[in-house]
Amino acid sequence: MTSTPDLIRSLARDLAPVRRLRPPLLRASLWLILGLVVVALLAITQGVRPDLVTRLQNPAFTGTILGTILTAIASAVAAFMLSLPDRSRWWAILPLPPLALWFSHVGYQCLTSWIDLDPASMSIGETARCFATLVLTSLPLSLALLIMLRHAATLRPILVAIVGSLSVAAMTVTALFLCHILDASVLTIMWNLGTAIMIVGLLLAAVKIRA
Repeated sequence: MTSTPDLIRSLARDLAPVRRLRPPLLRASLWLILGLVVVALLAITQGVRPDLVTRLQNPAFTGTILGTILTAIASAVAAFMLSLPDRSRWWAILPLPPLALWFSHVGYQCLTSWIDLDPASMSIGETARCFATLVLTSLPLSLALLIMLRHAATLRPILVAIVGSLSVAAMTVTALFLCHILDASVLTIMWNLGTAIMIVGLLLAAVKIRA
């Protein structure tokens, strides 16, 4: 029978080196840079909306864009912080102030502009392009975030997935605002939250299978 000291020595001898994760702020910055590249490529390939310069002079529109950008940044930082076991759960509230800014402007625009919306300007082609932008933005960013946060599967999978999906949604809405006249904020968040829930389910299933 192996003695306790011998067992400890054998376990220590067979340990494989573990590569430490990069700092969470650095990884969040890398993901945000990827998001910036994706949005820029979409703006180049699809073109920006024709009234972008005029819309940027509208404080409500500018506030919405600022809210989505700040939400994307805050949510990304929070997601990477929450993925570490020694970080507090209070990081989850970091995206709430910019999220409130974003949706306060969305609600204001809905109350003041819905009568002026011309149904003739909403074509099937524009709607299809809007959905394509949603997919082309959220899919690569979701996959990149999943890979970078995969180690959080056994720690706080639901909380990390929700906060991470909020970051993806905010980045996607920013791309939509720059390229299209449609405001799909709620649709985008529902899309990304649904994707996040599906990913959490797959991760938890994978963890149970390995266990």
